[in-house]
Amino acid sequence: MEAVLWQTLAGTRGGPNRARILRALDDRPRNANRLAEELDLAYNTVRHHLDVLEDNEIVTSTDESYGVVYLPSGRARQHWDTIEEIASQVE
Repeated sequence: MEAVLWQTLAGTRGGPNRARILRALDDRPRNANRLAEELDLAYNTVRHHLDVLEDNEIVTSTDESYGVVYLPSGRARQHWDTIEEIASQVE
């Protein structure tokens, strides 16, 4: 999982925004629209990053079709120290 985190958060141009999204979700679960507003990012940008994070099992989502809420996955929480280390380097 640590290699996935480093690649997803530090190995790509979108890594800093993904780290910001993860930190926001650590504070409390949110939907994509709320994240876009709070992080001052375009909705489509947030959706893209959430898809990447979900594909890599870093975030999980509710099964609702409208207003899906995202939160860090259990695996991400187990490696939160690594996430914080990466985030502090890329932000």
